[in-house]
Amino acid sequence: MNSLAFGIFAGVFGVAYFMYGKRRGRMSFMGSGILLNIYPYFTNDLFWLSGIGLALLAAPFVIDL
Repeated sequence: MNSLAFGIFAGVFGVAYFMYGKRRGRMSFMGSGILLNIYPYFTNDLFWLSGIGLALLAAPFVIDL
C-alpha cells in the first residue's frame, strides 16, 4: 500500500515538473518529470522509491546551479 501511495505522489510531482519545464523551456525539469512518472514501475522497495524520488526531485535544482 505504501508503494502505491508513493507512486501516486511521485506521479503528481512528475506531471508538475514536466509542465513547468515545458512552459519555461527547462529540459532538466522536463527530464526529471518524465523519470518521476516512470521509475515507480521498476522499483518495489519503499527505501528505493523514496531515495530515487528525492534525488529526482532535487536534481533539477542541482543541475541548473
